Amino acid sequence: MAYNFLLIHGSWHDGGAWAPVVRRIESKGHYAYAPTLAGHGKGVPKNVSHADQVKSVVDYVMQWKLTDLVVVGHSYGGTIIAKLAESITDRIRRLVFWNAFVPLDGHSLLDETPPHYRELFARMAEASGDNTVMLPYQIWREAFINDADAELARAAYATLSSEPYSGMTDKLDLKKFYTLTIPKSYLNCTEDTALPHGEWGWHPRMSSRLGLYRLVQMPGSHESIFTRPIELADKIIEAGRD
Repeated sequence: MAYNFLLIHGSWHDGGAWAPVVRRIESKGHYAYAPTLAGHGKGVPKNVSHADQVKSVVDYVMQWKLTDLVVVGHSYGGTIIAKLAESITDRIRRLVFWNAFVPLDGHSLLDETPPHYRELFARMAEASGDNTVMLPYQIWREAFINDADAELARAAYATLSSEPYSGMTDKLDLKKFYTLTIPKSYLNCTEDTALPHGEWGWHPRMSSRLGLYRLVQMPGSHESIFTRPIELADKIIEAGRD
């Protein structure tokens, strides 16, 4: 059976980061779509809210008349797909959270991050001149893409762009999301230290908020989209199947 995968990227990325994953998914006989969230990418206006970003995906789904979707959210993308599920419930077959945030009702993304990230990003946004933040390379290298060699880490970092800070700070009303009965999966990369293991870790801290869910795990860092795209694609298919 062929599935329709809608792939939602995380902070600092754009839809192009999914290209190797898309190719692998489609080589397996499925369909994959990877839109870029509003305010993401290089040379685009960054003055967008979280709601603007969700709307940009809703508009994409409507434009392409997409239905029966397995919706995958990576990292920050988890906050997007939670709100997307509220908006287009009848078009979604399953939600897959890949090392993704599952915020509590009324929380922003930053409310779910360790204090050192909150303090760093607040300072960066204030100094930016356009209310954006850029992930420092040292954090990227050590915590986000820790399974890459130096050449790949640098090349992948060069594809990133500044992130609209407002999307990180907007408080999210998720009351409806937590009533939805859409099937859910959590895909966990076991070497992902973008959120440090333990009190602030991805799994089971975020995954347990989904209620009944399917757990799929694989080796890899937060940026397995660059370092292990073939394995990642195969695990997304596994997480998305009925």
